[in-house]
Amino acid sequence: MATVLLVEDDHVIRGALLRSLTDLGHTVYAVGTALEALRRVASDAPDCVVLDLGLPDLDGSDALRMIRGVSDTPIIIATARDDEAEIVRLLKAGADDYMVKPFTSAHLDARMASVLRRTGRATREPPSIIEAGGLKVDLAQRQAYLDGALLTLTRKEFDLLAYLAARPGRVVSRRELLEEVWRQPSVGEDQTIDVHLYWLRRKLGESAAAPKYLHTVRGVGVRFTAGPA
Repeated sequence: MATVLLVEDDHVIRGALLRSLTDLGHTVYAVGTALEALRRVASDAPDCVVLDLGLPDLDGSDALRMIRGVSDTPIIIATARDDEAEIVRLLKAGADDYMVKPFTSAHLDARMASVLRRTGRATREPPSIIEAGGLKVDLAQRQAYLDGALLTLTRKEFDLLAYLAARPGRVVSRRELLEEVWRQPSVGEDQTIDVHLYWLRRKLGESAAAPKYLHTVRGVGVRFTAGPA
């Protein structure tokens, strides 16, 4: 599966594609402006960008040029514009594929797979079981074990643990956790992350002051590491 940056200003279309691509197993970052897209490309290095042209702050063709100036990430144009001359121009400008709305998520998924194969970025299937130290996270069965004992986790506690464990060594920001685990906009300070981290740490036999797996990086986020930070 792939890490996808979805750049779409229509919140209805953005939400629908976010849900459907996530259901297909992809990790999706969804933004509504060209500026947010450029920031995400720089910070998260997605496997693929799905780019709408009708953005509120900058035309998508200019965004394509700017993204291509800093990254070779495959870019699929997804737009209602169906002018052939425009399609040819954007493909020559650096787009890897071009899709005209409306289209299904299955069609987009197939196009992404094709582009990733063609550009040599096809990704392996993620492991269904993650093991680190005495912790075992079974993604398929939605179960976690510590030193062989089954942990009693709530749905969100498991989602949080699974998301972090799948990204070992990487600092995951609070904003990303809100967007990707809770599916909430990253606005303001949400204490729900702190509450869930507190209870998850207790069940893992650790604390914020003495972490074994969930290491807080002050002012940034959380890093999953088995052992000392």
